[in-house]
Amino acid sequence: MKTPVLFADALKTYIDKFPHRRQLKRGMILSLWPEVVGASISLQCKDLYFKGSTLFVHVAAPAWRHELHMQRFAIMKKLNAEVKEDIISEIIVKT
Repeated sequence: MKTPVLFADALKTYIDKFPHRRQLKRGMILSLWPEVVGASISLQCKDLYFKGSTLFVHVAAPAWRHELHMQRFAIMKKLNAEVKEDIISEIIVKT
């Protein structure tokens, strides 16, 4: 008889073997964005998308672009920590 396995462990094993793991984690990052950057900054972001391991963020105004540009390394570190893998190598902020 097999020993019981925690659901969290089984899910982690499945995701690690999933052929599209990186795309799944990119989707997780996009859904975590408002939680990590906060509601006020998130509302100013028009579009978020990945090209390779680079996350592109379009914002409404140059002031918000500057703010996100200054915080990009901290944001990248938090998002990568949330998905437990270095998915983002760079964040580029555009207006």
